[in-house]
Amino acid sequence: MHPAPLLQACADLVALVLKFDHPADAVVARFFRDHRSLGPRERATLTQSVYAVLRKKQLFDHLAPSGSGAKARRLAILGFDAPRAFLDGALNDQEKAWLDACGQVDAAALMERHRHNLPDWLAQRLKDETGPDFWPLATSLNEPAPLDLRVNTLKGRRAEVRKALAAAGIAASDTPYSPWGLRVQGKPPLTRLDAYTAGAFEVQDEGSQLLALLVDAHRGEMVVDFCAGAGGKTLALGAAMRNTGRLYAFDTSAHRLDGLKPRLARSGLSNVHPVAISHERDDRIKRLAGKIDRVLVDAPCSGLGTLRRNPDLKWRQDASVVEQMAATQAAILASAARLLKPGGRLVYATCSLLRQENEDVADAFSAAHADFESLRADDTLTELKVDQVNSLCRQGLNGASYLRLWPHRHATDGFFAAIWRKKTS
Repeated sequence: MHPAPLLQACADLVALVLKFDHPADAVVARFFRDHRSLGPRERATLTQSVYAVLRKKQLFDHLAPSGSGAKARRLAILGFDAPRAFLDGALNDQEKAWLDACGQVDAAALMERHRHNLPDWLAQRLKDETGPDFWPLATSLNEPAPLDLRVNTLKGRRAEVRKALAAAGIAASDTPYSPWGLRVQGKPPLTRLDAYTAGAFEVQDEGSQLLALLVDAHRGEMVVDFCAGAGGKTLALGAAMRNTGRLYAFDTSAHRLDGLKPRLARSGLSNVHPVAISHERDDRIKRLAGKIDRVLVDAPCSGLGTLRRNPDLKWRQDASVVEQMAATQAAILASAARLLKPGGRLVYATCSLLRQENEDVADAFSAAHADFESLRADDTLTELKVDQVNSLCRQGLNGASYLRLWPHRHATDGFFAAIWRKKTS
């Protein structure tokens, strides 16, 4: 496509996304359905350009007023993901001069908010949380996330999948922490590969794989993924169980569970039972009380640990959302705990960076449930032969140890996990 119509399409899409009526990925998908003439390259350019605008919105908002024309076009120019020579084909002389001037701005002279590109409330909380690590974290959140795969151990070994990817011209390396993971270079069309169709791997962040690993599900057990969503961790648990026992995938969204069906078909798993529930106190859950060996509560959260993938989240939420989430998380965790039999394991996890959704919820649960004892995440990961365990965990209250993953330290999404065992007496 000629640069002029492609830039215009980008400006149109930027304008739609910045309404923040819906998640950015949904808006982008709808735009592509309405513009089917766009090819794969054009779609990739538009997607990456829009996400660049979302990641650096405060900086671009600061630079845009010095330009001319519609604001959405100016933002699209600043974020356009293509060689400058190509972009110049869509710009007039005034726009070229303005873009040159923007490129000469001294980043060190900018205000903090134009460098970290976070809403003020979130920037302050992350400063309080991370101290001197704030700027490395803020920088990492404005970069695209790597592409990780989880090898389906039910169908093959990591080395075999890595070899199959290499045969297709795709470079991949073992992830440093997860024994199931591969990190792929670039953004290749994985869904076209025979290995994907055969269910040999799924796209899944390494941090998400570690959450499933912490559940430590075994053959023949009764296991519940309490907030399963589209089932990425469900599939990992099913493979760890070697397709035995019974694995329930609960979620309040039947639509999200529908996303699990094609993935489940590829995986070769037959022990997974997706169940749409009304709420955390649904009668179908009550009937399983005291019968389950392991429960994973991957709780609904602010999702702020996924800002590299979902940068619109920082603009679509505020501090009040976190307050509401913390209350919901506590209620869900308490309900899920009732499922465990004596000796059963409970894992609480989020993809949030904020203590209020993480340590505070876990500490409150421990204080309120004397029938559960906290397990140390570092000890659990060591037993599972995960490398560099000390760098993955943070010490909590009363000897607790929590999994704490950070984009700038571990190249994963931001994740938290706490583990308990229900006492036998």
